[in-house]
Amino acid sequence: MTTSPAPYVDVVLPCLNEAGALPWVLARIPDGWRPLVVDNGSTDGSADLARALGATVVTEPRRGFGAACHAGLTAATADIVCFCDCDASLDPALLAPFVHEIRAGTADLVLGRRRPQGRGAWPAHARAGNLALARMLRRRTGLRLHDLGPLRAARRERLLALGLTDRRSGYPLQMVVRAADAGWRITEHDVPYLPRTGDSKVTGTWRGTWHAVRDMRRVLAEDPARPAPREAAHGGNSR
Repeated sequence: MTTSPAPYVDVVLPCLNEAGALPWVLARIPDGWRPLVVDNGSTDGSADLARALGATVVTEPRRGFGAACHAGLTAATADIVCFCDCDASLDPALLAPFVHEIRAGTADLVLGRRRPQGRGAWPAHARAGNLALARMLRRRTGLRLHDLGPLRAARRERLLALGLTDRRSGYPLQMVVRAADAGWRITEHDVPYLPRTGDSKVTGTWRGTWHAVRDMRRVLAEDPARPAPREAAHGGNSR
């Protein structure tokens, strides 16, 4: 893995006690891209390990997946920003074609549709919750997406212009909903989903899944008539 003072792409990696997964994840970052590890209160030395492995570490003391993701987005400086979980369940190298699609101008937001590989990669309760949310998203926006996974890419300035406010589990969904409302072209591609390293902080239990679904239902209740950010008001959706 190499880093650059002028990164071609910034990769936001929200991190809470992921020391066991960090070496693999950071080794898979494409050359010339900058990993932004957003430490969200780790107690296992994740931040120090990330620095030792060459990553840029951003500290976000406020707990929450959305808080960590948004801290990484605001710290990014590259034109294109990617997001990836930091638990080794997703390979950040798979983001390369996503970035090519954004740069080519054929999509404004590219998402990874998780395809579980092996037993334990995606617990039944988490998959059921994701399916229910995808159906609600279709009713809300008309988007025929199958997953609301964390692997994604878009241009930084346009993401910031969406004015994302959720700082909990609803952040990834709010990004899609507001992008759809703003007329973005949104595409989805299959990606292998591996058993994660360590315990899930969001959907590892029925209780965690319920809280995530509750957060996301609030996002889906947003008023679709809310004015779209001017910078994002062009293009069409993949329906």
